[in-house]
Order: sequence, then structure tokens, then C-alpha cells
Amino acid sequence: MKTFKRILLILFVILAVAVYFNFPKLNFISGYAAKNMASTVFLTERGAQSVELNDNDVPLINLADVETDGESASASVFGLMERKAVCHEGLGCTLINENYDPNIEIPVPVRAEPKSDLFFPYGDKEAKDTVFTHIDYDRLQKAIDWAFSDNEEKKTRTVLVAYKNHIVGEKYLEGFTKDTPILGWSMTKSVLATLYGILEYQGKIDLDQAVLLDGWEKDERKHITLNHLLRMQSGLAWEEDYTSISDVTRMLFMDADMTKAQGEKEAIAAPTEIWNYSSGTSNLLSGILRKRFKTHQEYINFPYEALIDKIGMSSMLIETDMKGNFVGSSYAWATTRDWAKFGLLYLNKGNWNGEQLFDSSWVDYVSTPTLHSDGTYGGHFWLNANGKYPDVPRDLYSANGYQGQRVFIIPSKDLVVVRTGLAEEPDFDINLFLKNILASFQ
Repeated sequence: MKTFKRILLILFVILAVAVYFNFPKLNFISGYAAKNMASTVFLTERGAQSVELNDNDVPLINLADVETDGESASASVFGLMERKAVCHEGLGCTLINENYDPNIEIPVPVRAEPKSDLFFPYGDKEAKDTVFTHIDYDRLQKAIDWAFSDNEEKKTRTVLVAYKNHIVGEKYLEGFTKDTPILGWSMTKSVLATLYGILEYQGKIDLDQAVLLDGWEKDERKHITLNHLLRMQSGLAWEEDYTSISDVTRMLFMDADMTKAQGEKEAIAAPTEIWNYSSGTSNLLSGILRKRFKTHQEYINFPYEALIDKIGMSSMLIETDMKGNFVGSSYAWATTRDWAKFGLLYLNKGNWNGEQLFDSSWVDYVSTPTLHSDGTYGGHFWLNANGKYPDVPRDLYSANGYQGQRVFIIPSKDLVVVRTGLAEEPDFDINLFLKNILASFQ
């Protein structure tokens, strides 16, 4: 009995120490768990148990106890720091704080009807099989199957390969289908940037526009332009660290208005002097976008009218924060096929079934390396310009998200490859994955 009591005491002390040192993180842990559970169950109709065992099975996050009724979710860690996320049709789910007022309504986007009478990618109709004689389909299937092998490590959920606007290969993990929305995480940044490309093509913005926020005109921030923000080279301070209470975790899991955090930071360098990846910058751009519209409804409608529904991404939904701002850094959901449509829009240089959404030069803009990024980053897209993937063409550029969400665009090969899952490098070897797919094209 004494030995048992000693063991219990030791365990209690270990637990107390762990809680003490991680207490500041509890807001982040329970916030992440509640938000991820609420959104996944509400938007994908997957079961709570599946989310708990997979999506929320992340170090520290798996300490949270989560409950959901399908339209909200609450989480806490050892009964401490309870956080709640609430869901609304058309807007997704929002992590709320003590300032949440359920009586404040956020406009719901007006959506267009899917073009079901058109073939993919211009609609949702299944296209008849198109056989390309220079594709080794058996080899391509093996390359796709490799992504799902040893899935305890690779954790792939979906893969789609599109060539010349045709799906030539596709596979889904059990429990996922072509109709299952996938959270893109930071792939959302590329979607947000595209809205600026559309506005530029419409002649409504100038990327060299400066003095973007009130108060910036009083200091060195007056020199920051839209171009600097799109290229993550504003010179503003920002800490993108998801392992601690940092700028990004405070913004995503504590702020009611996520568009403000980056704009309130001081300049630590002149624009273009440094490159610093910042989710706060993407949400700042979302806030700047909102100011371009007279009403909240117009802002909420714009991404769908100008891009998402325009190219038939009918499954896509971008979630908002408590103030009704799109969380342009992180929270776009879409099926794998609709993520592929986004890549194909870029492969077709902004032309969608005869309609030009953004100028072809926008593709050059987002895929041109940003100074000080070592050839890895363009305009809210990631690049292979420095040969990070040595067996893949250097013209590859991609929308990248946490845990290996990817839309790869390879213009020289007329290819778009979508891969989603719960693991990224080194557990999932992107270079080998793409090398194997490319090898099937003779």
C-alpha cells in the first residue's frame, strides 16, 4: 500500500509540474482541440471519435478532453481553461472568447449553384475516360499507392493527379471520398492572394500602394505596400512559432479580430530587407481587403463571386473570426477535386473556360522568388526555384499547408498534383513522391 501511495504521489507531482510549465499553453491546446473538432464534424460530417484519434492526435493537443454536439465543441485540459467553438451554416466554425456576443450576426455569403452540367474541371460532371498514350498508368498508380503505403508514418488521406485539365489518377483513404472537404490550413494564404490578383486585373488596386493602415503614416511603416505584404517582406516583427505562446498562436486561438495583430507590430527592418513568414500578414491582408468594400456583405460575397464559385469550387468555404473577417491564413476547406481546380486555374494562367480571372502575368508574380527567401517563396506561394526538390522541375510552385496539405503546380509538365494528409517531411518524402509521378509520363 505504501508503495502504491508513493507511485500515486510521484505521478501527481509529475502531473502538477507538467501542468505548471504548460499552463500558459492551455488556451492554445484547448482552443485548437475545440476548433478542430467543431469544424471537422460540422463541415465534413466525420465522427468525433475519428477526429479525436486522428486530427487531434497531436502532442499536447491530445491532452484535451473534447465534447461536441455537431454544431459546437468545447474542450479543456484536466478540467482547466475550457474553450468553445460555435458553428454557423455558410461560415463554418469560430473559436470564441469571453467577448463573444451570440446576438451579433455575420452575413452569410450568397453562393452560386454548382455547374453540374459541365465536365470537370469546369463543373462537377464526371468526364469520360481520356487515355493519354504517353502516360504509363500502371506506373502512375504505383506512385500514388506509394503515398498511402506505411500510412502510420506517411498519413496520406487523398491524392489527385491532373494532366491537361483531366484527372489521370486519384485515390482516397478509407473514410474519405471525392466529396470530403479537407482543411487546407496555410493553402488558404494562396487563395487569399489570388483575390488580390483578381482585383489587380480589374484595375481596382495597385500593388505598390502604401500607407495601408491608420497610424502607419506616422512612422517607417508608411513605406509598406501590398506587394511587400504579399511577399512577406514588410519588415514588421512577427513570431511564427506553434510550439509556444507566440504571435501566431495568440492570434489564432485568442484574438477576436485576427486582422489586427500584425498591423500593430513595430517595424524591425525596412521593407524588402528581410523575409519573415507570417500568418499575421495574411490576416492583415484579409482586413485590408474588407476595407475595400462598402458593406460587410460585399466583403463576405467577394471571394465566392470572384473566384470560388466562379471556377466551381462549390465545396470551398473560408471560415471567419469572431468579427466576421476571413481567416485568410488558415481556414479554407474544400474537396480534393476543388483544390485541384484551384491549381488548374493557375496552370491555365488565370483563364477559366474562356474567362480571364487574373492576368497571366500574375502567375509570374506569385512564382518569382522573393528577396531573402532563398528561392523558396514568391507571392503567397512556395517555390522550387532553389531546387529543394532536386528531381522535380524548378518551375514548380505550390500552395502549402500544415501537415502536408499541398497543391503542386508544374507548368512545364502541364501537371497539378494534390496531396492531403496528417504528415509532412521528413515522414512524407515530397521529392520522391513527385519524382515517381513524373516518371510515369514518358
